[in-house]
Amino acid sequence: MNKLRTPDEAKAWLAYQGISAAEFCREHRLPTSLVYEILNGRKRCLRGMSHNIAVLLGMKAGVVTTRPARVAGAPRNSGAVQAEATAASPPKFTPTRGRCH
Repeated sequence: MNKLRTPDEAKAWLAYQGISAAEFCREHRLPTSLVYEILNGRKRCLRGMSHNIAVLLGMKAGVVTTRPARVAGAPRNSGAVQAEATAASPPKFTPTRGRCH
């Protein structure tokens, strides 16, 4: 089994490949801010997109998940649940601009 990379080793690996972190992000369609957080050791990479990034960078053992509920940007509620929440909500407040009737 290959040794896992530290954040500094992952940065060195990117440099060895001849690509910047931003280019890595573009290739894999990842948010640059999240990749930089991981490369600087500020993110724990337990699940979701941060897990996927750590696996791609060789910083974590595992597989890249494609389950929609575990990847950022996927909707959390189904349409039925969203419709129920909308139907049960009270009417919106409309200001009357000083009129009291």
